[in-house]
Amino acid sequence: MGHFDAVVVGMGGMGSATAYQLARRGLKVLGLEKHNLLHDMGSSHGLTRIIRLAYYEHPSYVPLLFRAYELWRELENLTGERVLFVTGGIDAGSENGRIVQGSLAACREHSLHHEVLDASRLHERFPGICLSKDMVGVYSPESGFVLSERAIALYTRLALDHGAEVHGREPVTGWEVHRDSVIVSTGTSTYSAGRLIVSAGAWTSKLIPSLSKILQPERQVLIWTRPLRSEIFQLGAFPIFNLQSPEGHFYGFPVHDFPGFKMGRYHHRNEKVDPDAMDRECHPEDEAVLREGIARYFPEANGPTLALKTCLFTNTPLTV
Repeated sequence: MGHFDAVVVGMGGMGSATAYQLARRGLKVLGLEKHNLLHDMGSSHGLTRIIRLAYYEHPSYVPLLFRAYELWRELENLTGERVLFVTGGIDAGSENGRIVQGSLAACREHSLHHEVLDASRLHERFPGICLSKDMVGVYSPESGFVLSERAIALYTRLALDHGAEVHGREPVTGWEVHRDSVIVSTGTSTYSAGRLIVSAGAWTSKLIPSLSKILQPERQVLIWTRPLRSEIFQLGAFPIFNLQSPEGHFYGFPVHDFPGFKMGRYHHRNEKVDPDAMDRECHPEDEAVLREGIARYFPEANGPTLALKTCLFTNTPLTV
């Protein structure tokens, strides 16, 4: 039975960074991944993930985000690769709605630069966005996106370079706390650790059953379309966005690398799922939910579908 200072369960976006940060401090680290490394079964695939300082959910997150930006730039300096793209971002909806008011609260409490734009001024600056006349957008210049899959690869490489051990396709089947250690069991081995860090995303409540009532996995679907006017959706011309509308809460990205406008809808079809039994095929009704938002608010992006892909959210009581 091998002994480690720390075992990290789940080597996605959070787990890979955690494994590196522990290994760089001189700890003996084991990272265990249920699937292949860089798999598309969880919450970190699909090329990109939004990052923003104007965090409408609550201003208390902003100090964590300042630190996150620092660490992404540190990763870039260590590897010589760009993973953080600052595009600017729009938080839009009704003037008194949760997203707009939450974004403004974060900006004001932490003195973040921002602008409030009505629908006309927003369309003038970003012709790809067509809000209703009664909507406004909060523009935050520090918002952007991270290359999530590339970041996982880089953090995993750095963890290995600092002596960590990483195993793919080795699911954890159980763990027990002993007096001075944690015993972690997999289908093939047993490990002893001083600490156990669970970063298993949608599988977390399967490893920690007491969390099953407050962690709810949810099926999501993302779409990539070929814009009718590609130039207005390109990186440098189009921001990331969060849009609360009568049709739903949409979020999306400029075109980058993969030649498509990427968009999702929070709580896509409100499907609570078991991550091991989730329907991972995409269906016409999945596309219809997203096409409704594109046609209404991003009509120049309403071209042919390039890709549809499922992913997972793990919601807490604050997000369900």
